[in-house]
Amino acid sequence: MKYDVIVVGGGHAGCEAAHIAAFMGQNTLLITMNINNIADMPCNPSIGGTAKGIIVREIDALGGLMGKIADQSHFQMKMLNSAKGPAVRSLRAQADKITYPKNMLKALKKTKNLEIKEGIVENIIVCDGRIQKIILSDQTEIETKSLILTTGTYLKSNILIGSENTEGGPHGEKRSNHLSDNLAKLGFKIQRLKTGTPQRIQKDSINFSLLKEELGENKSYTFGWDEKPNYKIEDQQKCYLLYTNEETKKIILDNLDKSAMYGGYASGIGPRYCPSIEDKIVRFKDKERHQLFLEPESLFYDEWYLQGFSTSMPRDVQEKMVHSLKGLEHAKITKYAYAIEYDAIDPLQIKPTLESKLVENLYTAGQINGTSGYEEAAGQGLIAGINASLKLQQKEPFILKRSDAYIGVLIDDLVTKGTNEPYRMLTSRAEYRLLLRHDNADLRLRPLAWKIKSITKEQYERTKQKQDQINDIISILKEKKLKLTAENQKKLASEKIEVNASKTFYELLKRPDINLNKIEEFCPIICNEEMKEQVEIEVKYEGYINKMNRDIEKMLKLEEKLIPENIDYDKIKNLASEAKQKLNKIRPLSIGQASRISGVNPADISILAIYLKKEYAKNE
Repeated sequence: MKYDVIVVGGGHAGCEAAHIAAFMGQNTLLITMNINNIADMPCNPSIGGTAKGIIVREIDALGGLMGKIADQSHFQMKMLNSAKGPAVRSLRAQADKITYPKNMLKALKKTKNLEIKEGIVENIIVCDGRIQKIILSDQTEIETKSLILTTGTYLKSNILIGSENTEGGPHGEKRSNHLSDNLAKLGFKIQRLKTGTPQRIQKDSINFSLLKEELGENKSYTFGWDEKPNYKIEDQQKCYLLYTNEETKKIILDNLDKSAMYGGYASGIGPRYCPSIEDKIVRFKDKERHQLFLEPESLFYDEWYLQGFSTSMPRDVQEKMVHSLKGLEHAKITKYAYAIEYDAIDPLQIKPTLESKLVENLYTAGQINGTSGYEEAAGQGLIAGINASLKLQQKEPFILKRSDAYIGVLIDDLVTKGTNEPYRMLTSRAEYRLLLRHDNADLRLRPLAWKIKSITKEQYERTKQKQDQINDIISILKEKKLKLTAENQKKLASEKIEVNASKTFYELLKRPDINLNKIEEFCPIICNEEMKEQVEIEVKYEGYINKMNRDIEKMLKLEEKLIPENIDYDKIKNLASEAKQKLNKIRPLSIGQASRISGVNPADISILAIYLKKEYAKNE
């Protein structure tokens, strides 16, 4: 049988890619090694986090599943950075490792046009530069018009514990032995990356009385935009905070040569922004302690996840390390920490659509592209599935700009700058983060999603209605003024608010000591808490938002200056050698993308722009 789209891998990227391709009308096949491991969470038991929580809301706004499934499957929800500005706030849910995969599988099975099959893909067949079929390990051949590889950490993966090096994927499962070699034969540059996971601790061996409780929010939240919260605040599970100490530090430094990484047993490059505990100790020797969290993995079993204590030390050293921690002196380790090495491709070999530059209709998403994290993978899978579908429908590709979404920043960073270590999304990577907030992902992205039909009309109409209501509220605030009557002055004085002249409520809301709840005492406004948040941010940060929009206009002008695919950079005089090398390798689509390439300087961009202007003039 021939499929429109085949997705290889049932992790978070694969689930999103398969679901959205099928939703958009493609006859889709999802191939996974083990159907029971679909949407597996081999590392941390959470969805979201700093920056990542915004990605989850963007996924939901674009028609993806992760936010909805997280809302059905969590037992604690927190709003991170709530005391800071709106640009860095993000949701984080402690997800149940049993419930989340089950709910995802249930959703996929309900998806029209989607079939799920167990198998290991070991080779792909390309004809005339275009994907033709896949070959499974049992030599079964399946034809496809489009292929999306979301192989996670399974490409020639090795598990590392001290000097032990064992072939296998997460949980000791089978690995894919030949696919990365066959990709290399097609011209893909393969790199070796590494990530890791900490110990799991038996619940009844933990002395929780010595640890600080970390509670969920006393306000209900959801990642998804279409459903109301379905949990009770008081039923949320506790997490716990603890720290390393001098004894922990000494144990690690005394045994550093036994670590897979520092002992020379690992060849892969690990994540800079999610390092092992030994890496933290070495890089930050001056720090007295490092923060750790104990988090329940599931309500169905009693293993707890020791967040922040990832390591590749031998088991006996891990025992000493864990027992040095306050509250874990008698802890029983049910699963030892390990590092995992795996093959990935150079993301400079893919387009902003996530289609390969080497093979037509071959897309890649997730850790195969050099990223880390469930959320980064899911965002890529969604975009790959959307673009595979649009291309088969002979429609324009869907490319999110850096000013559109964190997902746009993520993909632009990968295809423009590349990465030689597992990439993690951070708020600092987004230059327009005040516009790319967690609270406005639906307003930003659902109009775009409706154009490509990755969401329903009902979802779009709901968002449009919300935007109209927000606009109406802002109009009322601009039109109406606070009258300084004796009654109003008395009310203001009782709350120690000074207002010396009649002003519009819009002007008053700009003040840091006045919020919309205060305004409502003088000017009744009917709206929910979510809309209040939107209105307050739009009004209070108007100056910053306007400045960013002006910067975006300049950036978009550069993005509109397209670069011909067949351009020969070697012919451009006075272009620096490094710039020629990088431009030839990356083949940017526009002047804007070219300007973000490391090693291409402003002078090179000016020379390139002048050259293109002259060439266009000749052709006209």
